[in-house]
Amino acid sequence: MREIAARPLTAEAFAPYGKVLAAGRGEARSINAGLCTRWHDLCRPDVLDGSVAISVFEAEPRTLPHSLDLIERHPMGSQAFLPLTAHPFLVIVADGPEAEPRAFVTAPHQGIQFHRGTWHGVLTPLHGPGLFAVVDRAEGA
Repeated sequence: MREIAARPLTAEAFAPYGKVLAAGRGEARSINAGLCTRWHDLCRPDVLDGSVAISVFEAEPRTLPHSLDLIERHPMGSQAFLPLTAHPFLVIVADGPEAEPRAFVTAPHQGIQFHRGTWHGVLTPLHGPGLFAVVDRAEGA
């Protein structure tokens, strides 16, 4: 088994694979009579021949060291994972199924959006409950 050191997730390091989604990034708009800040237009779903869906996933928490046993990609659409808790999660990406993977650990409240076609590990929460809103292609991601 290959050992991969997970580093903190940053927008710059993750840019070849997708976007980091979090409050404090991008354009801030004050809404609801100044009682709410909207971090506007953080992610644009990219789907071919289909529609976009928002789902809720509940994934089993994993422990470190993690054994990378599943890798996938979605050539027809991007995929975003938005945690519904403050817990960090593990994000694994690669330039191909046989390429050396890279691993990142999110900060609390950080989400990610994989570019369409990016090879990645499956949803990997490090704490329970592993609840996430997922934005991806509705027709067979």
